[in-house]
Amino acid sequence: MGHGGGGALSGELTEHLFAAAYGNETLAALTDSAAVELGGARLAFSTDSYVVRPLFFPGGSIGDLAVNGTVNDLAMSGARAAYLSTAFILEEGVGLDVVGRVARAVGAAACAAGVTVATGDTKVVEAGHGDGVYVNTSGIGLIPQGVDIRPQRAAPGDVVIVSGPVGAHGVAVLSVREGLEFGSDVVSDTAPLGGLVAAMLEVTKDVHVLRDPTRGGLATSLCEIAAASGTGVVLTESAVPVPDSVAAACGFLGLDPLYVANEGRLVAFVPPEHADAVLAAMRAHPQGAGAAVIGTCVAEHPGMVVARTGLGGTRVVDLPLGEQLPRIC
Repeated sequence: MGHGGGGALSGELTEHLFAAAYGNETLAALTDSAAVELGGARLAFSTDSYVVRPLFFPGGSIGDLAVNGTVNDLAMSGARAAYLSTAFILEEGVGLDVVGRVARAVGAAACAAGVTVATGDTKVVEAGHGDGVYVNTSGIGLIPQGVDIRPQRAAPGDVVIVSGPVGAHGVAVLSVREGLEFGSDVVSDTAPLGGLVAAMLEVTKDVHVLRDPTRGGLATSLCEIAAASGTGVVLTESAVPVPDSVAAACGFLGLDPLYVANEGRLVAFVPPEHADAVLAAMRAHPQGAGAAVIGTCVAEHPGMVVARTGLGGTRVVDLPLGEQLPRIC
């Protein structure tokens, strides 16, 4: 389970097993979506699988995640998603009403994201060899000319911005899975981010890095960007927006909200001369209304993320071994 958690074990599996087996420069970039040249066009291409348990949770479902997750992976390359495929892996005995509910959620989410589900596949496995419904989605979109967004472009001086409060998705799924109540409802942040990224790129095409902090949360994304770029990141813990309900739930469960999954948030590394304008554009968009500056990229301690604590000290933010909450997306 640790190898599927998005942390250090996942990174080792991807780098030393899959990347070594497939061996090509496109894959070696290890970005949320691959940037490829085809017929004179520059495309973003991504695939993802969703095994979240339970299938339905406050604010969304596996159907929403399947669309929004792939749309957002494409957006992290600056692309606006155009077409998706969906593959449903169904467990023998799952009700057609459940499958229909998931399919309708996929259709509604695709409509909201402005993307077309153009093709798909269905497989059925024996009872006991699945968990009701698994969904795989792949997607393609065009990358605008002049846009080059990848983790290797993070540079000292970059301003680090998060698009809104973190941790809601993981806590929302956990609350339903375990039947927990935290005094107030926690709703998943699942949402498509293509429109938000387009608004940011209208300000400047010189956005260095975008990443959606899903498995492993914000901390893992920052660690991966620091490692890929060979730069350091200084994070101001008190600047990271965390909803009170999420903070309370994490305190109760002994979780760090920096490592809890999100499904409708992004983190951006923006050159300092463009940071104020990009932040203003983000806050003017519904999906970026809670955007905040949370840190800076530095030349010191390359490959390492350091957090300034509320007590005035500092601590190293490590890449987690696995994931605090499995089966979250």
